[in-house]
Amino acid sequence: MTEAWRRLAAVLTGRRSRWLVMVFGLLAAAAVSGALAGATPPGAAQALPTGSESAQVRQLEQRFPQHELAPVVVVVSRSDGGRLTGADLAAADRLGTALGRQVGQHASGPIRSADRQAAVVNVPVDADRSNAEIGDTIARLRGTAHRVVPDQLSVQITGGPAFGADIAAAFDGANVTLLAVTIGIVAVLLLVTYRSPILWLVPLAVVGLADQVAARVTAALGAAADLQFDAGIISVLVFGAGTNYALLLISRYREELYRSADHRTALAAAVRGTGPAILASNVTVVAALLTLLLATMPNTRGLGVAAAVGLAIALLFVLVLLPAALAVCGRRLFWPFVPHPGAAPARAGGFWRRTAGGVTRRPALVVAASLVVLAILAGGLLGTRVGLSQLEQFRVSSQSATGLRVLARHFPAGESAPLVVVARAGAAPAVTAAARQLPGVQVRPAGSSPDGLVKLTVVDAAQPGSAASLDTVRRLRAAVHAVPGAQAKVGGQTAQDLDVRDAFHHDLRTIAPLILAVALVLLVLLLRSLVAPVLLVAVNLASAIAAIGAGTFVGTRLFGFPALDVNVPLVAFLFLVALGIDYTIFLAHRTRQESAARGTRAGVIAAIGRTGGVITSAGVVLAAVFAALGVLPLTTLAQLGLIVGLGVLIDTLLVRTIVVPAVFALVGDRIWWPSRPHRPDREPELVAAANG
Repeated sequence: MTEAWRRLAAVLTGRRSRWLVMVFGLLAAAAVSGALAGATPPGAAQALPTGSESAQVRQLEQRFPQHELAPVVVVVSRSDGGRLTGADLAAADRLGTALGRQVGQHASGPIRSADRQAAVVNVPVDADRSNAEIGDTIARLRGTAHRVVPDQLSVQITGGPAFGADIAAAFDGANVTLLAVTIGIVAVLLLVTYRSPILWLVPLAVVGLADQVAARVTAALGAAADLQFDAGIISVLVFGAGTNYALLLISRYREELYRSADHRTALAAAVRGTGPAILASNVTVVAALLTLLLATMPNTRGLGVAAAVGLAIALLFVLVLLPAALAVCGRRLFWPFVPHPGAAPARAGGFWRRTAGGVTRRPALVVAASLVVLAILAGGLLGTRVGLSQLEQFRVSSQSATGLRVLARHFPAGESAPLVVVARAGAAPAVTAAARQLPGVQVRPAGSSPDGLVKLTVVDAAQPGSAASLDTVRRLRAAVHAVPGAQAKVGGQTAQDLDVRDAFHHDLRTIAPLILAVALVLLVLLLRSLVAPVLLVAVNLASAIAAIGAGTFVGTRLFGFPALDVNVPLVAFLFLVALGIDYTIFLAHRTRQESAARGTRAGVIAAIGRTGGVITSAGVVLAAVFAALGVLPLTTLAQLGLIVGLGVLIDTLLVRTIVVPAVFALVGDRIWWPSRPHRPDREPELVAAANG
């Protein structure tokens, strides 16, 4: 393996081969981007868990006439909040007729609320179309409503198709904004890190090119394999991880330039020194992402595959194209602080070295105190509600959301999201009777299919998405399942919410241990030790839980998030563990190298001194990049960005700087068992020298 890295470094930094590598890399990137230019990234629509009851109901509904139609709900109320008059109801009826004629369907209603302050008209529209086409229809309906209704009436158009159209409209341009914010953050932080007006442009250009190629490839892959994922998350991962890899490589390159007069020799040494750690960290993250293939949620599976492909592309660009570009540009790229042999400061990384020295003097006390801090941070999860209602999932206001609120004030809360029961036609009376045994529900017939199925709608009094409404779904399923021969199944929006929550809880219990196992195995292979990987994974687990707790507390208290979305814990845990292992690998790999000559305790002090600055810079960059997810209108992504951003800072500043060195010092030589990469006879004098 060492020989392979030596040969690769020689090719990437050779006098002629560096140019060939760079030109070939640019041409290959242009060819891939051009060939896949027509690929459209798939949406991140909320798919149903594979095999869930609500998914089965959705399939069964395809067998009913006009199954492609979904109701748009027109909510009419008076602007002054008063009761609707006969003339107001006549105006609502005329509005329904006009809207129905516009979409070629028959509108039903108006139905007046019990308090006579609102009325609804249902207008069926074809929902078996793209979001853009449905959005155009909703926009035309709203324009007609604005022209038709008299001034004393207020009209909101809501319902499933309208809500979906408003969500899609909220995301118009959001990914472009996210990309611009991400590039700006990375550019500023690279400029601050390198203190050079030139150097930052090279890694930013390479990572930006990697992001564009990754966007094309993952879009094509998503279309070919019918994968669903959020392209914004993939871009954030590529920029974050790619910049981290570049920081590690360039930091080592600058370190080697202080030792070598030939910049290509220094760069080759940097590639050999950091390449294995970068490769190992990337393989760890990719392998962890691929565990998501076992998830029951299609969105989660799609995210795992797309993110793994994106990070593999980032690795390829940083380990191949970036060294070639650095070799072409030469030492002057670091202007005005150009490193030369003999010009290095007497003690590089003095602050980090002193910090590590202080931590390793009393490692037991440091470990105990750190665990207390992590436990306090994890306490932010206590009492947190998990699960967002439909209205809580989006951070932008819309007419559909306003309409749902008006509907909930004047009609039974479940009117906006009725449950759907599909059963055998012969058992319809018994199923209806069983459903009506539940308190607070209304049961209505909703049609039959040519092959002997019947559909019922069940309106619950509880607010959709609330704990009470989820309990209604459970009790309704138990009631209709007990009807002999009915083969009844319960679906609808609230049933889908319940199935999604159950699926994410199952995936968290299944996939989280696999993520830890993958990290453990790869650390064992990299460090050739059994003790160190177990301790490092345990510390990483504690850090991830603390980050989720801290992010949840800050989100609910400071940003007003009403609850934690159900899919955030799993995805945040994956990113925190996988990206945390990234920094663990960077530090542990360097510690093992230093320990071979210095001893374990002195080795970790030297490793912190050498890598503390770059790991901190990488952590700040990654945290800031994830924080950019806050520009998106989805509450889930804002929560994910907040939790992962805080988690990366906790991992970088507390775990990697304080806890890990203390653990190494506390365990000592035994941490490398069964291997012995150092000479323990020299350790005391080296520790004293490191501590100064």
